[in-house]
Amino acid sequence: QVQLVESGGGLVQAGDSLRLSCAASGRTFSTYARGWFRQAPGKEREFVAAITGSGTIRTYADSVKGRFSISRDNAKNTVYLQMNSLKPEDTAVYYCGARLDIRLTTNSDEYEYWGQGTQVTVSS
Repeated sequence: QVQLVESGGGLVQAGDSLRLSCAASGRTFSTYARGWFRQAPGKEREFVAAITGSGTIRTYADSVKGRFSISRDNAKNTVYLQMNSLKPEDTAVYYCGARLDIRLTTNSDEYEYWGQGTQVTVSS
């Protein structure tokens, strides 16, 4: 059974940093694309960042470009999201996704597996 488990969320102040982790078990995703999405209360889930299996290609939402960085450690079957200069509007539940495809996508419907989410709250 495939499981994705996010961790690293919390309550921080504006300008602080957090590092989210998403560990996969049940199968290896070392060659497949992974992504991060977020969902704020009353809003739809939105794309944050994605990375190819090799880690050589990454893409970001405009709202986080220059502040967030996605990376992966295939030996640990884990993907990370480093979040710097956090803003109150970054407050959301953050979800990691995995898909059985090497190509990046910003479309949440194209990810087959999801974690349970981790709450990030940024106070002003």
